[in-house]
Amino acid sequence: MFRKKSTDEGSNFWISYADLMAGLLFVFILLIGAIVSKSIILKSHLHEKEDRLALISQTLKTKESKLDDLNASLVKSKKVIHTNKKLIAKKDKHIKEDLHTLKLREDEIKKLNQMLLKTNTQKDLLSKKIVIVQNLLNDTNQTLKKTELSLAERNKMLKAYKGKVIVLSDQLTEANRTVENKDKKLLELLNALDEKATKYDKLVENLQKQKAKIKSLTGIKLKVIAALKDALGNKINIDKNSGSLRLASNILFDKGSATLKEGAKKELKKAFEEYVGTLVSNPKIKPHLDKIIIEGHTDSDGGYLYNLDLSQKRAFAVMNYLLTLDFAKEYNLKPLLVASGRAYLDAIKVNGIEDKDASRRIEIKFRLKNEDAMHEIEKVLDAE
Repeated sequence: MFRKKSTDEGSNFWISYADLMAGLLFVFILLIGAIVSKSIILKSHLHEKEDRLALISQTLKTKESKLDDLNASLVKSKKVIHTNKKLIAKKDKHIKEDLHTLKLREDEIKKLNQMLLKTNTQKDLLSKKIVIVQNLLNDTNQTLKKTELSLAERNKMLKAYKGKVIVLSDQLTEANRTVENKDKKLLELLNALDEKATKYDKLVENLQKQKAKIKSLTGIKLKVIAALKDALGNKINIDKNSGSLRLASNILFDKGSATLKEGAKKELKKAFEEYVGTLVSNPKIKPHLDKIIIEGHTDSDGGYLYNLDLSQKRAFAVMNYLLTLDFAKEYNLKPLLVASGRAYLDAIKVNGIEDKDASRRIEIKFRLKNEDAMHEIEKVLDAE
C-alpha cells in the first residue's frame, strides 16, 4: 500500500518536470522566434535605409554635375559678355568721337556762314555807297552845268570825288577777296565734312551688320522652335514660347507618388522619342544642343520642401525610365539628360490665379549652347 503511494508521487513529479521542461522549451522557441523576427525586421529596415541613402547619393551627384555644368556655362557666358561689351564699348567710343568731331565741324561752318553773311552785308553796303557816290556825281554834274562853275573848280571837285570812288572801289575789291578766301575755306570744310560723313556712314553700316549677325545667333532658339513645330506638326503640342513638351502629372503618377505608372510608360516613350528625335536628328538643331532637361512641377498645396522633394523624385523617375530605352542608348542621350525639381516655383497662372491641374506636370525642354550669354548680348544690343 505504501509502495503504491510512493510510485504515484514519483510519477507526478516526472509529469510535472516534463510539463516544466515543455513550458521552458516553448518559451525558448518563442524567444528564438522573436529574435529571428526582430533580426529580419532590422535587416529590412537596414536595406531600405541603404536604398534611400543610395538614391540620395545619386541625387546629390546629379545636382553636383548640374552645378558643375552651370558653373562652366556661367564662366563661358561671362567671357562672351565681357568680350562683346568691350567691342561694343570701343565702337561706341569711336562713334562718339566722330560725332563730336562732326559737331565741331558744324559749329565752324555756322561761324563761317555768319562771317560770310556779314561780309555780304558789308559788300551790299559798299555797293550802296558806290551807287550814292555815282548819284552824287550825277547831281554834281547837273549842278555844275546849272551854275556854270569854272572849269578849274569843276576839275577839282571831280578829282575829289574820283579819289573817294577809288577808295571805295579798293575797299570793295578787298571785301571780294575776303569773301573768295572764305568761300574757298568753306568749300574745303564742306568736302572734309562729306568725307567724315561717308566714314561715319560706313562705320554705322559695319556696326549694323555685326549687330544683325549677333541677332541671328540669338535667334537660334526661335529657329529651333520653328523647326520643332514643322517636324512635329499636330502630333505633339509644344509651348510656343519655350518649345518645351508638357505632360500632365496625373497621367504619369498617382497623387503624392513618385512611381511612374506602368500604363503611362508607352505614351511617355512615344512622346519622348518624337520630341527628342527631332532635336538630335535635325542637322540644323543638333550642333547647338547643350542639354535636354526633365523638370518636375507641382501645385502650391503643401510645403515647399515637400513639393521640391516630390518634383525632384518624379523628374528622376522619368529620366531613369527614359535612359532604359533603346532610343536613348542609340543616340547616347545619357550625357545630355538632366533631371530637375522646381516644386511650385513655375506654377501656371490664368488671369493671376493658379491653375493647379496644369501646374502639376512634367516638362521636357532643351537648352542651347551659350544660351544665357546670347540672351545677355541681346539685352545689351536692345538697350537704349
